[in-house]
Amino acid sequence: MSPTPKPRIAVVFGGRSSEHAVSCATAASVLSVIDRDRYDVVPIGISHEGKWVLESGEPERLALTAGHVPEVDAGAAAVVVSQDPSRREIVVAEPGQTPHQLGEVDVVFPLLHGPWGEDGTIQGLFEMAGIKYVGSGVLASAVGMDKHYMKIVLSAAGLPVTAHAVIKGHEWESDPAAVRETVASLGYPVFVKPARAGSSLGITKVQDAEGLDAAVEHAREFDPKVLVEPSAEGAREVECGVLQALDGTAEASKVAEITGYGAHEFYDFAAKYLGEEGVTLEVPADLPDEVVKDIQQLSVAAFEALGCEGLARVDFFVFGGGQVVINEINTMPGFTPASMYPRMWAESGVSYPELVDRLITLAAERPAGLR
Repeated sequence: MSPTPKPRIAVVFGGRSSEHAVSCATAASVLSVIDRDRYDVVPIGISHEGKWVLESGEPERLALTAGHVPEVDAGAAAVVVSQDPSRREIVVAEPGQTPHQLGEVDVVFPLLHGPWGEDGTIQGLFEMAGIKYVGSGVLASAVGMDKHYMKIVLSAAGLPVTAHAVIKGHEWESDPAAVRETVASLGYPVFVKPARAGSSLGITKVQDAEGLDAAVEHAREFDPKVLVEPSAEGAREVECGVLQALDGTAEASKVAEITGYGAHEFYDFAAKYLGEEGVTLEVPADLPDEVVKDIQQLSVAAFEALGCEGLARVDFFVFGGGQVVINEINTMPGFTPASMYPRMWAESGVSYPELVDRLITLAAERPAGLR
């Protein structure tokens, strides 16, 4: 590839986590709106097995639908990120040919969800290589991915979080009776979920003690550490986006509410991504002004408590009387057409292309390394 005066943006997607398909769908959306006149875009996929390849990045092939689950083309030319911070290069190894340099990368847009991407691991790789990237750094990404430690940090900052119990692998295997007793103290029904996963994968709503064991085993298919939370019965489920301004200050979007799950018991994977009937989202949410203000202030406070950068989405429960409790924070929220984060910012006056451009600009202007 010949040198170009345009900034080179590597869009990285796929990955080894269970959210591989969602990451591909996110990339399809971003690749379809990123300004090719302004940026030289290089789509890089990570296969299920962890192979890095130079992808075609065709939005249509990467879209997630009820009849199509996208994945990275593992047979494409392999790529390697240079470990030399002074070069920030990507090397391409075409099958059967001598590896050649693709060129320096100005910014990486890591559109990865779940472990090995959203959890600080790939952010650490970019820091080692001296490459600038979109989104939060190593610590904020790791804490935001692990719902257990996320709650510890937010609670220490004085922010309201949901009650919970943590089930570690050795605890479940050595003394399941004690675990069952701890969960029972939360009061049924409960939600059982992987501690370090997203996109509602591995989550089960458990109505009574009889369903607990199967739900824990299901969550353990995704993560050996499991989180259990009481079901927020009767609460309203709302979300708020956070985006840094170019001066570094964090801004909150308008608030959105999930008002219907269609045929689903809760806002699960199919309800989120497969465009099924009956799933209703309201932007902006029909909430009293004082509650909206509280949610926006708590969103920014959570963003700052974790030391997030660039973007985040904060999820809440709103109980009767206006009590607001943080459910979780996502440091790399979904960017699919159905995703709430871009919809909230569009309603707040920042279009999808403007949102992508803002995030790239923020990443380009901040230094790599300790900040």
